[in-house]
Amino acid sequence: MNTGPVVVVDYDAGNLRSVARALTHVGADPVVSADPDDILNAGAVVLPGVGAAADTMFKLGERRLVEPIKEYLAANRPFLGVCMGLHALLLRSEEGGGQDCLGVLDGEARLFPAGAGLKVPHMGWNTVEWLREHPITEGVPNGSYFYFVHSYYPHSDAPGLALGETEYGVVFPSVLASGYVVATQFHPEKSGRDGLRIYRNFVDWARSGESVPLPSATLVS
Repeated sequence: MNTGPVVVVDYDAGNLRSVARALTHVGADPVVSADPDDILNAGAVVLPGVGAAADTMFKLGERRLVEPIKEYLAANRPFLGVCMGLHALLLRSEEGGGQDCLGVLDGEARLFPAGAGLKVPHMGWNTVEWLREHPITEGVPNGSYFYFVHSYYPHSDAPGLALGETEYGVVFPSVLASGYVVATQFHPEKSGRDGLRIYRNFVDWARSGESVPLPSATLVS
């Protein structure tokens, strides 16, 4: 049982308050904090985010949050990344000519390809197809719609890392999961009932202490 609070990492992310409100709605009573000790003592951590990878990594570094987040993740404790919070977990992003990220999950963020009449950013509602069962998807139907806003998409060849899949010009993993780490490319806080169910499932899963081990190739050692 994880007994600490749900901590939403505060690095001035644009969706910080809406994520906190969604967590409050599902009964989490979250703590919004930029204090490294709060992160290390959390029962669960949520990393929100919108905008550019370089800005995200700069702000996390400026607030001395990179190492506490990595230490927390290394202990295999409940963590949810949202949108840019997913990209931050990857090895790198192509954005801005290339940006190193936290390097926790094996993959990179790539720019959507031009052409085929696609509008970039990918903005609006799209479906997610579940690739396997997971506590965070409980009660969320396969093919449910979620709200996306992003120009870069996650790519990974790591076996078993993708939990959900979406198509927009390319098929990309819109949900990643490994052990106690879960990350969504879409915004659950903007995705109505099913989005709130994702948050509720995450909170319930964190409280239960039930892990879902996956192949070690999905996590960078």
